[in-house]
Order: sequence, then C-alpha cells, then structure tokens
Amino acid sequence: MHRRFTPTLTLLALLTGCSVGPDYQQPAPQTPGSWHDSADSRVASRTRSDAVNPRWWTTFHSPQLNSLIERAIAGNLSLQQTVLRIAGAREQINQARGAFFPAVNGNVQATRQQLGLKGELESHDVYSQLDEVDPALRGALGPLTQPINLYQGSFDAQWEIDLWGKVRRQVEAANAQRQAAIEQRNDALVSLEAEVARAWLQLRGAQSIIATLNTQITSAQETLELTQNRQQGGLAPQLDVENARAQLGNLEAQLPQYQAQERQAMNGLAILLGKTPGSLDSELRRAQPLPALPDIVATGIPSTLARRRPDVREAEANLHAATAQVGVSVAQLFPDLTLSGQFGMRNSEADWLDDWSSHFYSFGPQVSIPLFQGGRLVSSVKLARAQQGAAVLAYRQTVLTALGDVENALVSYRTDQQREAGLDKTIEASENAFNLASDSYRQGMATFIDVLDAQRQLSQAEQQRAQARVQSSLDLVALYKALGGGWEPYQQVRLPEYAVFGDAPHG
Repeated sequence: MHRRFTPTLTLLALLTGCSVGPDYQQPAPQTPGSWHDSADSRVASRTRSDAVNPRWWTTFHSPQLNSLIERAIAGNLSLQQTVLRIAGAREQINQARGAFFPAVNGNVQATRQQLGLKGELESHDVYSQLDEVDPALRGALGPLTQPINLYQGSFDAQWEIDLWGKVRRQVEAANAQRQAAIEQRNDALVSLEAEVARAWLQLRGAQSIIATLNTQITSAQETLELTQNRQQGGLAPQLDVENARAQLGNLEAQLPQYQAQERQAMNGLAILLGKTPGSLDSELRRAQPLPALPDIVATGIPSTLARRRPDVREAEANLHAATAQVGVSVAQLFPDLTLSGQFGMRNSEADWLDDWSSHFYSFGPQVSIPLFQGGRLVSSVKLARAQQGAAVLAYRQTVLTALGDVENALVSYRTDQQREAGLDKTIEASENAFNLASDSYRQGMATFIDVLDAQRQLSQAEQQRAQARVQSSLDLVALYKALGGGWEPYQQVRLPEYAVFGDAPHG
C-alpha cells in the first residue's frame, strides 16, 4: 500500500511546488549619469554628488530643530495612522498564509425530526403484509414512525491543495502590499521632517524680518526727529515732517503680517508634534538667528534616487503586487483539488453519543474543473495584466517625477542664492546712498525727498534679502525632501502601532 501511494505523493509534491504566472523582476529605471543643473562657484552653498546625509536636518546645526523633529516623529498623529496601515497589511499576510492550512470546524446539533416513515410503509402496503406474517411486528414499527430527537457532534475539515501556486501568489502580493504600506510610512516620515524644518525656518525667518523692520523703524524715527528739529529751527518745511512720518507709518504697518507668520509657524509646529496650538510658545518665542547654509550639500547621483525615494519604492512594491495578482488570476483557470473529511457521533439518544457504534465519517478528494464561467476567468487574467501594465507606467512616471523634483529644487536653490548675493550688493550701494543723502540734507545740499527715497530703497533691499535668505533655506529643505532622505535612521525604530486605540487584541 505504501509503495502504491509513493508516486502519487511525489507528483503532488511536485505540483505544489510550481506557481503559474510571471515571476517578478525588479525594474531598472533609466536615469542620467549626473544632475543637469551645474554648480555655481559664486554661491556660498554648493552641491556635490556625495552620499546624501540621512539626517539632513543636522546640517542646520540647531539642537532645537533636531529635538523638534525627533518629538514630531514620536507624536505626529498622521504618521501614526500610516503605522497602523502597516499593522493592517501585516494581518493581511497572515490571512493569505492561512489558506496553506486545512480549515477545521466543530459542529454540535440537536434537531427534532419527523421522517414520514409511516406514510412510506403504508404506500407500500407493508402493514397488511406484516399482519399476515406476525401482527406483533406492526407494533414494533410504531416508535419508528413517531417524531424523534437527533443529536449530533462532528468535526469537518477541508484542505485546498495549492497545486498552481494561487495561495503562494496571494501571499507574495500581500507581502508586496505590506512593503507599499511601509514606504507610505517612510514617505510620510520624510514629509513630516521637511514640514517641521520648513515651519521652523519660517518662524526664524519671520523673526529675522521683524528684527530688520525694527531696525528700519528705529532709523525712520531718527529721521523723523531730525526733520522735526530742522522744522522747528526753520530749516525744513512741515511737508518734510509729514513725509518722514508717513515713511515711519509705512514701516510699522508691515510688522503685523510678519508677526502673524511668527504666530502661525509656532502653532503649526505644535500641531506637527501632536500638541495643541500654543503649547510650544515658551520654547519658540525667543528669537534665534536664521541658520547659515552648509558649505557643501550632498545630492548623491541620479542612479541611487530610485532606491532612496519612498514614493518610487512604493510604486515598485505596487508593481510587485500587481505582478503577483496576475499569477493568482491565471491559477483560477486550472482545476482545484480539495481534500475534505467529516467525523462525528450521531444518535437519537444523547446518552449514546459516547458509544463507538454511533460514529460516522466520510473523507475523500474533490476536483473542481472550471469548464464554463462565461468568460469571467479569462477576463480576470486580462484585467490583472492590464493592471500590471498600469503599474509599470506608474513606476516609470514616479521615477520621472522624482528626477524632475530634484532638478527643479537644484535650480531654485542655486538661483535664490544668486539673488541673495545680488541683494547684498544692492544693500551695500543703498546704504552708501542713504548716508550720502542724509549728510547732504543736513548740510542743506539735498532735498528731503532724496533722503526718503534712499531710505525706502534701503529698507526694501534689506527686506528682500531677509526673504531671500529664508527662501534659500526653504529651497534646501525642498531639495533634501526631493532627494528622499530621512527615513533610513528610523527603519529599526518601532513606532507605536496602536498609539490611538491601545493594544490590539491577540488571537
């Protein structure tokens, strides 16, 4: 008997080792050898194709920014949602793996039945025949014609053999979907780090512009006092005093918008950290200078971008899942082999359920062959292949978008630094013009309009330079985000998966 089943078991093992459908091949995106935007030696912060710093925010050399990002990673509610999605994807893998094992169910049943045996006996004239043989037999059949209680306890099991790898492809797809969920978390992590850095830089930038405006307001007040003194001495008309007062009022009117930006940036940082607005005011209210840009910014090379950007990695995981789904749909075209069985105890008397004579059982294989499904299975295969093709195109588009993001960020970073350098020269010339105009006005050799015009040009140039410095810093954050770094240090850190609802139930 053992020898008879050995070839069958061997064939079954060989069949369960195959998986229909295409095997996934990791894509090789086409990328240029280097970034197209050329470096400019005239700017203070230049780019270089070194390996990207995974903790890029440390290049700002701010312990406060470092602390804010770490606390945001631990407390941000949107990030915790992405972690919960990973937990859900992990359970989907467990569900898919469960199809490898038999499904066993236990049943307990108690029913009252009327079998209709009396009518069957009468229809075949059994009673009259029994009366001719032995009238006592008629009474023996009486209990069998009455309603009876039937008690049953049983176990049934079904096991679908994975002949064509459908379950293996389902597990493969679930693993790829879990990887996509991980990359969604990584993408959210990179975005969170960039948002915290942006809000912090906007805060410091608003405070820097406020300080610049306060300096300009002090200078305008001095000009107003000088004009008032000259007017009282009969050396200047009242018109000059009113023009000076208007210049001062114009500068003071610009303060509220930057004070609002300061307030909004502090509220934004609190929300990013999972706290209520205003909870970080005591920590952030004290003004700090805008950090200097690093001398060298490492950008890596284009060929490494696809392995570093989380959105590209997510698109690749989606492609993997779509490829595995093709195998699932193809496997549905082939016959299914299911092993099923049932064993239990059944009797009309509950006391006899533990008696071996009340047992029953059934077992055997079942083969299901899809002969006609109205084209549903073939359409399922075509749909899966179309979705795989769409995933291929989505991956390519994501790579192109990533390359474009980096190139655009490089251009913005370089040109805004060039603008800042040009404004430095403008401020130097405007300061000289203002000083010359003021001296000439005191000596009566220039009109007050010349002084106000020089002061206005100087104020505008100083504000523009302050804004350009902020924008250059924000450009650097955008560049780091486009490069996709920042998630690598946290791959081994276990974030709270059930921080919102408590621990998930087990079992």
